[in-house]
Amino acid sequence: MPADTRGRRWLTICAITATAGLFAIPASAAPGSHTSPFGVRALARLAAEREHAAGVTGPRAKTGDGDDGNEADEIAEGAAQYAEARTAPGVVAPGAYGAAWRDLRELPGTGGSWRHVTGLPYDSDDPRYRDIDSNSSGGSGHVTGRMAAMAADDDGYLYAGSAGGGVWRSRSGGGHWRPISDRLPSQSTGALALDGNGRLWLGTGEANTNADAYLGSGVYVLSDPHHGAFTTRDRVGGDELESTTVRQLRFGGGRVWAATGEGVWSHSTKHLRGPWKLEFAPNPEYLPGGSKATDAEAAYKNITNDIAFDPRDPSKVVLAVGWRSGDDYNGFYTRSGGGWRRITSGFGEMPTDADDVGTVTFAHSADGSRYYAIDQSPEQMATDPDSGLQGIYGASSPYGPWKKIADYKQLAAAGSALTTDGYMPGVQAWYNQFLTVDPADPEHVYAGLEEVYETKDAGATWSTAGPYWNFTFPCWRIDPAEQTGDCSPTTHSDQHGVAIGRYHGRSYVYVGNDGGAYRRPVDGSQDSSGHATDWTSLNDGTIDTLQYYSVGIGRDLEHHGVSVTGGLQDNGQSILRGDDRVMGSNFGGDGGDTLTDPADGCNMAEEYVYLSVQVTQNCAVNDGSWVTDPGRATSYNVAPADNATGEARFIAPLAADMRNSSTWVAGGRHVWVQTHGYAIRSGSEWKNVYDLGAGRTATAVAVSGGKVYAAWCGPCNEKGFARGISVGNADGTGWHDIGLPADGTVPNRYLSGFAVDPRNADHVFLAVNGFSRHWTEGPGAGTGHVFESTDGGTTWKDVSADLPDVPSDSAVVTPDGGLVLATDLGVVYRAPGRTKWQRVGSLPAVAVLQLKLSPDGRTLYAATHGRGIYSIRLHEVR
Repeated sequence: MPADTRGRRWLTICAITATAGLFAIPASAAPGSHTSPFGVRALARLAAEREHAAGVTGPRAKTGDGDDGNEADEIAEGAAQYAEARTAPGVVAPGAYGAAWRDLRELPGTGGSWRHVTGLPYDSDDPRYRDIDSNSSGGSGHVTGRMAAMAADDDGYLYAGSAGGGVWRSRSGGGHWRPISDRLPSQSTGALALDGNGRLWLGTGEANTNADAYLGSGVYVLSDPHHGAFTTRDRVGGDELESTTVRQLRFGGGRVWAATGEGVWSHSTKHLRGPWKLEFAPNPEYLPGGSKATDAEAAYKNITNDIAFDPRDPSKVVLAVGWRSGDDYNGFYTRSGGGWRRITSGFGEMPTDADDVGTVTFAHSADGSRYYAIDQSPEQMATDPDSGLQGIYGASSPYGPWKKIADYKQLAAAGSALTTDGYMPGVQAWYNQFLTVDPADPEHVYAGLEEVYETKDAGATWSTAGPYWNFTFPCWRIDPAEQTGDCSPTTHSDQHGVAIGRYHGRSYVYVGNDGGAYRRPVDGSQDSSGHATDWTSLNDGTIDTLQYYSVGIGRDLEHHGVSVTGGLQDNGQSILRGDDRVMGSNFGGDGGDTLTDPADGCNMAEEYVYLSVQVTQNCAVNDGSWVTDPGRATSYNVAPADNATGEARFIAPLAADMRNSSTWVAGGRHVWVQTHGYAIRSGSEWKNVYDLGAGRTATAVAVSGGKVYAAWCGPCNEKGFARGISVGNADGTGWHDIGLPADGTVPNRYLSGFAVDPRNADHVFLAVNGFSRHWTEGPGAGTGHVFESTDGGTTWKDVSADLPDVPSDSAVVTPDGGLVLATDLGVVYRAPGRTKWQRVGSLPAVAVLQLKLSPDGRTLYAATHGRGIYSIRLHEVR
């Protein structure tokens, strides 16, 4: 049972948040100025699948007390929540984020500076935290947030491009990192590449088609990557590649080619100021400015994946084109008569039918003698619960004939940790892909899916150099005293980026994944199972790209100061005690919302997903003894019933009463209340105090002195989006729906957070996500992002004033009556008695998803989705 519990938590969650865009509601960008550096069009694309690929199914394990359903449901909800919050009730025009960023930078600043709280190592294997819901001892070691791309040279310089926290440089082959893209308007990385002149090229906009990806602001080149940093002056071309994603940058014939979410483009590598040239778009009428730009399918009609050149003749080029879940344009294309023709034959064992060509990655040897490719199949993803991987292929030319050199069954038999029905190598091949060839050996290849695979004989044999984790192997022991040393460290799961470079005269392979960056020698060692014995985590704490959904703070009674916790994308919950120099991970999988007792920071509750809530009263400190004695577990699953029925958001809202920390509110379809605080031990202790209604789910909850506010949506998609507010008491009395006026005083957009005045429970503020009607084509989009009520939610007033038109996520009322607001682009503040807004500090262009105050109310904490947790003293914010 314990091993199954662990596998259920992490295997499922890596499949959920990582794959959160697999299904959802079709949406697209609206027409307008094509200048947005951020995520609206990507979010629309990520929300595009529930109807387009309704037949796709996949594995799903139980979550908490939930039933055995289909993982597609979880994937759909993950995509829906993040995307819908920013796009509903309709489609959003490109340019929205760009305008918001410019307006935000023009706001006057407050005093004070942010302190980086999580800027130290985060040990996912911390032996202090081996309770039943932890993944400690799995072997990933020190971790940070998702790395989407890697680049390395032969002088020991390594570059890591994160999903939401920018590009980082190490001068020592990993470690001692420094950010080098903080001055750019987009911190989302799609591709990194070094050209033959040593310049570093950056394609912004993460292209993994996952739910929490953001678009980019174009392509940049850094002439001196050893010493310089990216600025807006380093952008290549005009605004042609703004508001899209860049999956690959390839070089050939004196040009750089970009595979993007809006076709394949090229640009001279010598003259950088002219416009990009559109080489190929399978459906140009769906591009911005085209006749079908506002159609629901526009967001995924021109996705391209990679470009393969013959290095001996760059005029010979093959394009891999297509949406991961299938479309009639998916396939391979090559030049023909001044245009492009689809390849339909002569490819050997590599399929060319649209149903079997999805996300594709190419690689070739340095001498051009060998080519390799990974192909994810939309048809297989739809029909095979085990894997979406069509295969790995090899050839002597990009034109083939290609020969299949691996399928998922071969990889599973090559030392993989993924041998369970329903979750085998390539189950997320649309999200997890990298491929590279050892420059010194055309037959030595690394392939990344959920795990890292290696062949030294061009695919005749394979080994799992970096297994998913060590839990399934005979060498594994949870008790540190029983560790035999036979299980070597591995990488975090879910691979995205790869590079090979040299450091101190030795070649290393560097991989980037959902846990950060790792390396091992190219000539490294393996054990008898084919697992590498020499992986090193490069996440030394000088790099922080952690993607937080939440933050919690409580007094540390055993140590000094406070305990700081937070829920993370694919990195569980982090915990930082008062005198720690290393963060630990006390809960595994994905971490959602977090509750922490202000009076005792070891009393905490962490949401997994769908209101699957775990609670502990000792920080989940455990030596793993629960494996042989289940009674020694010190964390407990206390999920309310909406978890079992799936009637809750992927990251569902939790709140503790501001005046009584023993009263909690949780929101799904129902509003749940429990009054046992952190002593709760069973989901049956929750009381259903209000039914929001069929098809409705809570998006935000708050409670103060027993008065409860619940915001909801339902339907929650761009087709018929509806929202509302319900108010009542924690004891179940007085519940009613607020009759929001039809004049749009409160817009018909996603209601993302409440901030209750601690001195008066009837005085409450509401944060609203998405964009105003200036950008959003949808019914009732309205205007404004902050609304105030002084009568318990009965009436509302727009108090946005000069606030930029930017998605707003969370708000806090300060003890003196000021208001702090978290947005997708940073934090703003309104002083007591004022109407105007100020920008707080100078965070990079990163989404801040939640704000919390310290127990003494003097310090503000911000959970960012890409740069960790920050704090600032409120007396400095003036």
